Amino acid sequence: MYYFAVILFGLIIGSFLNVCIYRMPRDLSVVSPSSKCPSCDTPIKFYDNIPLLSYLFLMGRCRHCGAGVSAKYPLVEFLNAALYVAVLNSFGTESILVLIIYLFFVSTLVVIFFIDLEHQIIPNSITYPGIPLALLLGSTVLPDPFSRADMLGFRAAMIGLIAGGGFFYVVAIAGRMIFKKDAMGGGDIKMMAMIGGLLGWKGVILTTFAGSLIGSIAGVALIKLKGREWGSRIPFGPYLALGALISLLLGQEILVWYLYGG
Repeated sequence: MYYFAVILFGLIIGSFLNVCIYRMPRDLSVVSPSSKCPSCDTPIKFYDNIPLLSYLFLMGRCRHCGAGVSAKYPLVEFLNAALYVAVLNSFGTESILVLIIYLFFVSTLVVIFFIDLEHQIIPNSITYPGIPLALLLGSTVLPDPFSRADMLGFRAAMIGLIAGGGFFYVVAIAGRMIFKKDAMGGGDIKMMAMIGGLLGWKGVILTTFAGSLIGSIAGVALIKLKGREWGSRIPFGPYLALGALISLLLGQEILVWYLYGG
């Protein structure tokens, strides 16, 4: 029953995330007007906006004009629902409040992933309220994801926030001095401060390591497969989002493996 409810909730929220991903980088309201076809501007009826099912029934096309609809829309819905199941598996239902906070967090990471991947920006409308909220929640109600029996607490949350934002700020300054160009965007700095407030300093370390590793592999692959030039700008936010998901969902297991060899 819990899984069915979480999957359904994840699909519904995933549909809303598509609105955020499309409208936020364009400085449009995510509340109104209602969703429209990007090709013919016709408002989408509620029965054509059912997560996953409407895309399948309409075979990925607009009912009104027949234009193709990006597969990104059902992908976001499915991915959000899958991540909700992963959060439920990791944290259970002992604390509904903690579960809801982490569900909201992974949805935020999904939005950041797709916006930064396409537009190379991380909206301030996410990070500015996200930083103080992360510190508040990390200080008061959230467990340490690396030791779920213990609370994260103010000290770890504050150290995480300062370490996350501070380290990436130093990287940005050093990159500007050495390479004479931006090595780190301001959005990445604020994003890591937010992540640090929620996951603590250990989360910052693992997020940075995992994100850098995944980003390096992806960067080399893009150079080899798509002919990208060395030094070309690649958004880092998507890889930090993946690193944060690894920290949240697998941080405890990775720490045990690292300390005790499994």
